[in-house]
Formats: sequence, structure tokens, C-alpha cells
Amino acid sequence: MPKDGIGASTKRREDKRFLTGVGRYTDDINLRGQAYAYFLRSDVAHGRLTNVDISAAAEMEGVVKVFTAADFSAAGGLPCGWCVTDRHGNPMQEPKHPILAEGKVRHVGDPIAVVIADSPELARDAAEAIVVEIEELPAVINMKDAVKDGATKVHDDLTSNLCYDWGFVEDNREAVDKAIKEAAHVTTLELVNNRLIANPMEPRVAVGHYDRASDDYTLYTTSQNPHVIRLLMGAFVLGIPEHKLRVVAPDVGGGFGSKIFHYAEEAFVTYASKVVNRPVKWTSSRSEAFVSDAHGRDHVTKIELALDENHKFTAIRTDTYANMGAYLSTFAPSVPTWLHGVLMAGNYTTPLIYVNVKAVFTNTVPVDAYRGAGRPEATYQLERVIDKAARELGVDPAELRRKNFIQPDQFPYATPVAVEYDTGNYDATLDKALEMSDYAGFDARLAESKARGKLRGIGIAHYIEACGIAPSNLVGQLGARAGLYESATVRVNATGSISVMTGSHSHGQGHETTFAQVVADMIGIDASQIDIVHGDTSKTPMGMGTYGSRSLAVGGSAMVKATNKIIDKAKKIAAHLMEASDSDIELKDGQFTVAGTDKSVAWGDVTLAAYVPHNYPLESMEPGLEETAFYDPSNFTYPSGAYICEVEVDPETGEVEVLAFTAADDFGNVVNPMIVEGQVHGGLAQGIGQALLENCVYDENGQLVSGSYMDYAMPRAADVPMFAVDHSCVTPCTHNPLGVKGCGEAGAIGSPPAVVNAVIDALHRSGHKVGHIDMPVSPARVWAAMNGQG
Repeated sequence: MPKDGIGASTKRREDKRFLTGVGRYTDDINLRGQAYAYFLRSDVAHGRLTNVDISAAAEMEGVVKVFTAADFSAAGGLPCGWCVTDRHGNPMQEPKHPILAEGKVRHVGDPIAVVIADSPELARDAAEAIVVEIEELPAVINMKDAVKDGATKVHDDLTSNLCYDWGFVEDNREAVDKAIKEAAHVTTLELVNNRLIANPMEPRVAVGHYDRASDDYTLYTTSQNPHVIRLLMGAFVLGIPEHKLRVVAPDVGGGFGSKIFHYAEEAFVTYASKVVNRPVKWTSSRSEAFVSDAHGRDHVTKIELALDENHKFTAIRTDTYANMGAYLSTFAPSVPTWLHGVLMAGNYTTPLIYVNVKAVFTNTVPVDAYRGAGRPEATYQLERVIDKAARELGVDPAELRRKNFIQPDQFPYATPVAVEYDTGNYDATLDKALEMSDYAGFDARLAESKARGKLRGIGIAHYIEACGIAPSNLVGQLGARAGLYESATVRVNATGSISVMTGSHSHGQGHETTFAQVVADMIGIDASQIDIVHGDTSKTPMGMGTYGSRSLAVGGSAMVKATNKIIDKAKKIAAHLMEASDSDIELKDGQFTVAGTDKSVAWGDVTLAAYVPHNYPLESMEPGLEETAFYDPSNFTYPSGAYICEVEVDPETGEVEVLAFTAADDFGNVVNPMIVEGQVHGGLAQGIGQALLENCVYDENGQLVSGSYMDYAMPRAADVPMFAVDHSCVTPCTHNPLGVKGCGEAGAIGSPPAVVNAVIDALHRSGHKVGHIDMPVSPARVWAAMNGQG
């Protein structure tokens, strides 16, 4: 087999161009004659637009054209890709999301007008000459206040600020209420999942180009799913036939969910390029990204956990307010519902669960999927309330979890929240984490910290993920307005090299390396013979892109299906060349052999015969070797893991230092261990950032207080320890051909509760009976809690 096949820690081939500065990002694309767009955005959270005077700006030097909402009267609003039905059977309230503000502005950063000019500087200068008059209205920021009777409405044409009131599973509601009422013990916790700003390394960029000769449009954009952008923008916003619209997402420097969605800037530059008959480019500044990119999380929850006299979980009830922001972003409605509620069983055998979610419109930036999307919120609620219950009952938090784990002989396991886990071994990952973290030796480390005047704590969290959202027919019934399959075309060249065109998209995951490893392993050739093509709708089959840790589980499975078609056909050609039956042909290490004989023919000889068919079974097949496959999963995949965090707290300042972090994950089969480890490292850093540092804050007037890196604290190298990572506990997925489960979001899901649990543990061990501190667990919040001011 090839040395760089499945299981090898092959270095990422794409890193060579990134590290040598020759990557091709969207901002590197400059087209002949291009103009530049500058968006004039609202500095008011909520108000009526009474006057937008562009006359002075339009006359300024270098200005090509100034656009307002009136220029888009024929365009549709930005579409939402998921419609949630509430617990009463009614569809959610779905307001229009215009490209430019129509009549009202609804959040700071809402675009009002756009200047196109010969340079970015001229466009910005002209934007300052636009006269905007706004009749300011009260801003609606607090979600609970927003749904009170008489609250100011974000959208005047809606009945209220409540997008939907969702209950799941509604049939469980009365039984859950009864179980909690009759329980031997009930632990209640109210908590906040803090709003986050994704902040990928590369800000968003969009370049639109209209070719008057062919009547074709091209959009270059920083996107995680170019085919979905083409569909949404072409069909629902601008009315461009898909065959006349090409979307290209070149190298993309990180996404974390924030680049899944269709944004107004993409539609604008595409439309404007035809109007001004020039390519139009927009590049976001970092400060602009804070008020224009979709935010993440922002839930307020009350969770109740009921236990019997033997400490077995009997019921869970949650009530959540989920912030939608001012508009519905592409997949926003699904995040607090179908990506959150169905994970509330966690790793446990709780028989009764009821989840209520009230999604609320506020005068803030729209909220959508952010690394983990719903699953971190579910895990945080569950793992914090379990830890609190263990403390109330006086039992070890690891053992309380173990007592309630789903056991290996119970799989496949149908949860009370409508999903079925296929495989897992939660005791194994917990045991591995306890061993790696030296859990048994904690008391000695506690004493050492105490001798230095520091408080030490240890926190455990166990998580389960749901990756590769599927199947399409099910999610369609749940409100998805798109399929969730994936695609691949495998094209074998005459000399045996291969191009794989995938509908998945890489924005840091290493697809060009791992996808090539899979195909190389299947055929037995070197991975350098395989080229991975992605990110261009004119070159790849229709796919749904990359998010939700679906790349290998869904995209890779499509690739395997297409490659198997190639192998089947190649075996027939090889059989003809060797005058044998194709049922006797074996492929190994790039050689076709007749079983039980020494007859063989090389991969390259067979591929040449496919394209130079001088000796070829023409009567039974066409020449060539190229196949396409689509893969629609039959179920989610369910990675899981145990995380243990150890912290020290300075009692004088409340400062928290993460001393050690252990992650024992079950990702099913692993293609490239090094890349998996890197994915976990990145997720852990983001999760620790949420737990200790990051917080998106609005004041009562809707002004973003944390609107730059001066006020929004991103994790740095000094904020995280050297991680201890393991993925040796493997229970392969049973319903995809690779047996993989997904790893990209795990670290961000399991780490926040582990960190907060560790901080609470440190305070309790020093006599501070603090039940909870909301994230971010900043020094000020810790100090206040220790001193009775929380």
C-alpha cells in the first residue's frame, strides 16, 4: 500500500503554498478595470431612514456610481435556508432581509448605501459625503424584554419579536413535568452561552464580474459552500440562471461557520458589476467584520435535571431564549432547534427529555452557526448541570457520569430526542482521559498549588457530536430548504494520474491531503498522483460545501463511491487485457492481478487502455475512466469524547490559568492522525477562548461595546497549555464506507464546560460555595463570585 495512504500522518500538501506566501486568496484576485465598493453602514441600532442624500457623493472624483435600496427594488431579499415549525404547528415568522436597508435600519452595521469608485480610498471618502438622516427608535437588545407585550418591534410587519416557540419532543412534555415533580433530587441551573464573533484569519472578500460578451456572471468569494451561494443568490435574490453564474471560492483563511452563509455583499458586487460594466471588489476591514459577519451562540437557558434515589437521570427539561439578531441568516433557525435539541440526551440514558426554544429578533447582528452550531450549547447545559448535581449529591462527577452512560451493548441506541446513535464506548474515552490526566494524582498537585497560595480545580466534561446532517429526506421534513448530500467526480487520466472534483470545500481542514490519501489507499498508488479540485462551481459537481464536520463522512463517502465505480470498470478492462473474468481480478498496490495466478497488469497500463482502446471490450463499455457519485447519508455520525481540564485560580485577582487539558476522542476511523490532532487543538483553543475570554457585548442602545480587538479578547498562545490529545478509542461509524465520524468541531464543543467545571471546582475546594459563573469566566467575574458579589 502507499506510504501516504489511510492512517499516515502525511504533512499537508497545501501548506507549502501557504507558508511560502503563494496561496491565492480572494483578496489576491484583481481583475482588469475593477472598481471598489465601500458600504456605508448604520451607526444606529434601530431607526427609520428619513433621508439618504447621495447627490454630493455621486459627483465626487473617481466615483462610478452610488447605490441605495431603490436600486434593488426588483431583487429578492437574502433567503433563509431552514424553516422551523413551532410547537403549535405554525411556521416561523420570516421577515425580509434586504441587500440594502429598506425604510429602517435594524442593527449597527446594517448597510444603507454603497459607493463604487476607482479606488477603495475614493469610495470611502465619497461615502462620508452621503447625508443620512435617521429617526432613532428604541433598540431591542434583551431577549426576554423583546418578547414582552408592548415591546418595540424589530420588524413592523411581524406580529411580535418572537420568531418561533419550538418544543421538542412535544409529546414528552407532560411526562417530563411529572418526572421532575416526583424526582428524588432535581438540580436547576440558569446559564448564558455567550455571544461570540468568529474572527477567522481572513476577513470576507467578494469580487463580482459580469461578462457582457457571454452574459455570464462570476463571483469570487470567501465561502465554505460555493454551490449553495450560487443557488441562493442566483435563484432567490438576483434571478440569474445557474448556468450563467459561476461562484469561485479560492483559498479561504478559516471560516468556523461564519463563511457558510449568503451575505448581502456577495449579491451586491455580482449585481453591480453588470450595472457599471466593470468588475467590482469589496474587502471587509476587521472592524467592519465585527458588525457584518454573523455572530455565534447567544443563548439564555434554564435547565433542570431530575435524578432518582440511585442517582440515575430520569428527566431533563430546558427552556432557552435564542437570539436571531435583526434578520434570519441562512441556517440560523436550525441551530437552536434541530442542531441543539436533538443532542440534549448527550452520552446518557435519560429516558425523558423536553426542550423548549424561543427564538427572538433583536437589534443586533444576525446570529448563525459557529463552530459546533447548537451542539456546544447543548453540551454546555448538560455537562454543567451534571457537575452541579454531583456536587449537590456529594458524589464524584466522573462516577455520576459513568453511572448514567449508554453502554456498548445498548447500541444502536435510540434517544428520546429522535436520533439513533450507531456506535460508541463512553467508558473507554473517560477511562483514557482519567489515565492521561493523572486524575488519581490530583490531590498532590492541589497541595502544591495551595502551598503557593493558588486555588486548583479539575473539571470533567463528556460530549457527543452529530456530524454530517442527514438524510436529506428527513431534514426536508424538519424544514431544511436544501439537500444535505455531497458529490464527487473522479477523472482518471490516460497516464494513471487522477483528478478528484469534490463538492466539499476546504478552508483549512486539509482536504487536498486527506482526500488524496483515501483515493491513493483504495487504488494503491502514490498520493502525489492525485489532484483534489474544489471551490469552483464550473469545475465541480453540485455539492453542499463544508461545515458540521461533514467533509470525510459525507464528501469522502461520495468520493469513495465514485472511486469504486472507477475500480469496477478498470477491473473489466484489466480482465479483458489478461483474458480473464472480471470477478477474478484483484487490485492491490497499483497492480491488477488474476487471483491465484502470476498474471498482472499495472494501473497505468489499464488507464492507458481506457483512453487508447486498441485492445478494449468496446462492445460492452465506453472508453474513458470518469465517474460521478452523490452520497446522501442515512444518519448523522456521532463522535464523542471525554475532556479534563485543570486550572489554577489566583484568589487575589480571580485570574484563571489553564494548566493542563486532556482530550480523549472517538472519531471512528482516522485518515490522517496529524491533521486530526491539529483540528482538535484549534477547537480546544476556541472553546477555552469562549470559556475565559471572548464576549460580544451590546449596550442598551444597541451599540457594540466589544467592536474591536481592543475590547474583544481572542485567545493567544499564552492562554492555552500544551494539549494532551488521544483518539485511540475507536468505534467506527457503521453507515459510511470509511467508518469515519468527524473531528472538526469536537474541541470547541467539549472544552467550555470542562473549563468552567474546573473553575467552580477550584472555588469549592477552597470553601467558596459558588454554584455557577457565566462565561466568559473572567477575573472580574471570578473575584466577584468569591467575594459574594456575583
